Amino acid sequence: MRAIKRFSPDNIVRHMVERIDAAAAAEVPFYHLVLDGFFPAEIYQEMVDRMPTSDSFRALPGRNNYNIRSDGTSTRVKIDLFPEYLRHMDGVQKELWNSVGRALCAPAVKAAFIRRLAPGLKRRFGDAYPSVGMFPIPMLTRDTDGYRIPEHTDTRWKGITVQLYLPRDESQNGIGTVFSERLADGSFRRVTQMAFVPNHGYAFAVGDNTWHSVDAIGRQPKPRDSILHTYFVDDTVFKKFRNRGKRVGNFFRNELRHLGV
Repeated sequence: MRAIKRFSPDNIVRHMVERIDAAAAAEVPFYHLVLDGFFPAEIYQEMVDRMPTSDSFRALPGRNNYNIRSDGTSTRVKIDLFPEYLRHMDGVQKELWNSVGRALCAPAVKAAFIRRLAPGLKRRFGDAYPSVGMFPIPMLTRDTDGYRIPEHTDTRWKGITVQLYLPRDESQNGIGTVFSERLADGSFRRVTQMAFVPNHGYAFAVGDNTWHSVDAIGRQPKPRDSILHTYFVDDTVFKKFRNRGKRVGNFFRNELRHLGV
């Protein structure tokens, strides 16, 4: 077995901030960043080499159980990248994903996204956008045959949406997220599709114009793995309680799953 490097969250954070600052910005169909080389190359390789097994994930039903098949299984599953969810992993895998989760939740990474997504945040929150609280929740997600999601703008509980694609190679390109414009008659015009290639992704401030979708995924040789990193608006007592309560609730659901309950 090849030698394993230790994973320093601080080093990962510095790299992430550099890549956010260097990310290309696009105005159409809404303001967004195109992220490339988001993780250090050696960390990314470890991530795809040490991907958790299928039994480590739990169902992510989606709005109104949209992701649930007729047989009760889910087309999208997830692992929350918080220490309390990762504690059932072992050794290097646990250390790696803990470091990735900690880095994603770092204040410097949040500050960089807020800085670079200022036009979108200002459009929604006005000049006070820098002081709006944001609560980070990073999830490792896996989409399988039949997953799709129609055009939507994300719930207003969310302030920033980030998705980071985790394929091993470029063989699955063509299943990335589609960004669209809503026309006056209510229909949608597809404007651009994110490249589903290694260490690549996007970020945008959630607004009433941030229409995006994923085409139905057919049978794939490999699942559609990515990190969905969401910053939930955290600017009132109620929202603070809700955000932290969801984290606690998800922890208990995860523990019950491990207990087979």
